Amino acid sequence: MTEDDARDWATARFDAQAIERLDHLAAIVTVESDQQNLIARSTLAKIWARHIVDSLQLMSLAPDEGDWLDIGTGAGFPGLALAAVQPGRRFVLVEPRRLRADFLRETAATLALPRVEVVTGKVENVREKVAIISARAVAQVAPVIASAIQCASNETLWLLPKGRSAREEVARAKQRWHGMFHVEQSITDPESSIVIAHGVRAR
Repeated sequence: MTEDDARDWATARFDAQAIERLDHLAAIVTVESDQQNLIARSTLAKIWARHIVDSLQLMSLAPDEGDWLDIGTGAGFPGLALAAVQPGRRFVLVEPRRLRADFLRETAATLALPRVEVVTGKVENVREKVAIISARAVAQVAPVIASAIQCASNETLWLLPKGRSAREEVARAKQRWHGMFHVEQSITDPESSIVIAHGVRAR
């Protein structure tokens, strides 16, 4: 997916205010990347395809309502990008690195996203139940589930963007966790996938 394709995809689905917030987010991440290594410098010129639309595609897989927990949000992907197009939804962004957590908090305020909450620390310390849990480029499927299972009910949907190893990671996860697991092709990269799981519980 090219940058033009990515912007066209987003503008066909979201209103002008949402696109404005996403443009602002892209600009903030680009500037801040000079101060701390938020995203790989090689991806800055492709921020819409590699990071923004790669995040936004999770929306079509998720229910329209319910609190969303994003683990290791880092530069804001997918959590802040999703919040930018769903400002009425509560997002809990968990980020263990203080500088990045501060960045997320400040950026959410700049983008006027009052329903975004940032937790500085590990997801293992979060105890509330949520409808959706996401984690992008954090860890393999099994340890991600182990770290946040206390936040999941039987109805919680897990959305875990992965690379080529998605099916192998799912196979390993099934050795420890019951549940329905499915691998969906990413729209932004033919070598990337999204692991979708629900009804997850320990064996």
